[in-house]
Amino acid sequence: MTEVADTAVGTHDAAKPFAVGITVRGYETDTQGHLNQSVYLQYAEHARWSLLKASGIRQSAMVDRRIGPVTVETTIRYRRELRAGDEVEVSCAFVWGDGKTFRIEQTVRTADGTVAAEVSAVCGLLDLTARKLLPDPRAALRELADDPSLLGLTAD
Repeated sequence: MTEVADTAVGTHDAAKPFAVGITVRGYETDTQGHLNQSVYLQYAEHARWSLLKASGIRQSAMVDRRIGPVTVETTIRYRRELRAGDEVEVSCAFVWGDGKTFRIEQTVRTADGTVAAEVSAVCGLLDLTARKLLPDPRAALRELADDPSLLGLTAD
C-alpha cells in the first residue's frame, strides 16, 4: 500500500464502516469521461491509510518497526461509472480470520448512496527485514494502534 496525501477527512460511526470522502477530479478521468479504472485502487488505498491513521497507526511507526502492509490480491467490481465532480465515499473494513492474511472490504458510493464499485483485497504485514509475512498481523496492528477497534480488533 502506498500513502496518499490527505484529500478527505475520515469518519467513523459504530453503525457503519470507516469511510473517507473524495471528489473525482477531472484529470482522473479517461477518454470516455469516466473515472479511470486504476484510480479506484488509489481511492481504496487512500481510505486504508486514512483508517490506519485514524486508529493511531502512522506509516513512520510501521517503518520504524520494520513492517509494512502488502496486498496479495485485489478484486474490483465496477457497478456505476463516476465522472469528474462526483462526490464519493470510500468505506474500509478489516475482516479477520486466522493466519498471515486478512481481507479489507471497501465500497465506493456516490452521494445518493449508489454503489459505484466494490473492492476486496487480501492483505498481510511484511517483515521488511526477513521479507516474509508476519505470522500474526492482528497482534502487530493491535500493538501499534491507539484504537484497535477501528480495525475490528479488541484491545487485548
